[in-house]
Amino acid sequence: MNGEIRRVGVVLKRSNTEAVELGRQLLVELARLGLEAVVDRESSPVIDAPDGPERGELASLVDLVIVLGGDGTLLSVTRGRLEGTPILGINLGTLGFLTEHPAESLFPMIHATLEGRVAIEIRERFQVTIMTPGQEVKHRFVLNDAVINKSALARIVHLSVHVDDRFVSRFRADGLIVATPTGSTAYNLSAGGPILYPTLENLVITPICPHTLTNRPIVLPLDSVVDIRLESLSEEVYLTLDGQEGFPLSPKDLVRVRRCDDPAHLITAERRSFFKILHRKLKWGERGG
Repeated sequence: MNGEIRRVGVVLKRSNTEAVELGRQLLVELARLGLEAVVDRESSPVIDAPDGPERGELASLVDLVIVLGGDGTLLSVTRGRLEGTPILGINLGTLGFLTEHPAESLFPMIHATLEGRVAIEIRERFQVTIMTPGQEVKHRFVLNDAVINKSALARIVHLSVHVDDRFVSRFRADGLIVATPTGSTAYNLSAGGPILYPTLENLVITPICPHTLTNRPIVLPLDSVVDIRLESLSEEVYLTLDGQEGFPLSPKDLVRVRRCDDPAHLITAERRSFFKILHRKLKWGERGG
């Protein structure tokens, strides 16, 4: 790793008692190492730390971010500007694709990070722009995916998709997923999309339960600009970003998904294998009983 680490951001899942206890231990260890701890505003009350910045701002203000929780907690950190700050995810959730390190490896991983004995994996993000006539343009960052889907009671939605100003298709489906390689093992996978190796420079567009079976997922270069418009009149269609932030959509809205110039830098164990993670987390490639 390049650069000296002096300020360490701490984020934890407030509702997880193990994360709270580990967070208190972490503050003690950081102080012992002579490092300044900066706890985000959402986490600080549960570990009696001074109020810090909003979670989305944290990475841009510190030299390292440590996340104690699950993948959702880590995704909440990646909503803002990251500016190359490395993120160490400690898994206290369930699946743990992004927060890949177990709780017992927290302190060894901190020391390995300070000594430069870890690998950094670059994970590409999207910038998602929502344009509504007469309203301020909204810009958001996502690490996993941008999903357009209908409510449980709404009818099939009609979506038109252009890539680099060229018409691709009109989809009649329950919705549509635009996923990064990192997000390919999330909602995209459950919708029948392909698994992409996490460091590929690609994106995947996957329809959700398409009305026409010939509407299959398509993998595109990461530098593609994807424009999506809602063509049906349903009022119960939403854009959801990384499963955490949602916006209602109308036929006048334009959703634009493009590569973000500020990727995430995730700390991984040296010689870690993505395929071992697939085997362990998803039982991928294993034969049935």
